[in-house]
Amino acid sequence: MLHLKLETDPRWANLAESNIEEILTDHAWCEQKAASSAITLITQNPEYPDLVSELLEIAQEELEHFQQVHNIIKARGYELGPERKDSYVHELFKFMNKGGNRIQRMVDKLLLCAMIEARSCERFKLLSNTIKDAELSKFYYNLMVSEASHYTTFITFARKYGKGIDVEKRWKQLVAFESDIIKGYGSGESLHG
Repeated sequence: MLHLKLETDPRWANLAESNIEEILTDHAWCEQKAASSAITLITQNPEYPDLVSELLEIAQEELEHFQQVHNIIKARGYELGPERKDSYVHELFKFMNKGGNRIQRMVDKLLLCAMIEARSCERFKLLSNTIKDAELSKFYYNLMVSEASHYTTFITFARKYGKGIDVEKRWKQLVAFESDIIKGYGSGESLHG
């Protein structure tokens, strides 16, 4: 369903589990950025009421995830810590159409969000299947389901509003671009690292 070309090396889950405090902090900030990204898409495209309604729900859900992760952090006696830079997402932004018209930029942003959700979903599935901590295993399974839904929403809107754009071709280009990027990740103590 996710159409990722390269799966995460399963050893990443072991690395993540060995430093769960760092993963939880990074994850919390990823959820905050996802909520902000949905809100930005709303402010840039207010003329699409169905998109606004769906993205409002996603933004709220991402903030709930942020709160859930923060609650886990506090319950375990950890601290949230400062915001983390997401190098993976930063590299993905290089794919974005810098020129083009407003619709092309919107489609690229929607596809970029779909890709981030797809990779997060894949990572959450790996964590839920690998991690020994039963609470976190269940938590990451539930997030995997949520991220899959978000992925579908973003890619559906790209297809719906990408009139005159070969959205499938653009998606395939992004999938190939992401597969080159992800080769350099999978050994870091972050959600996308």
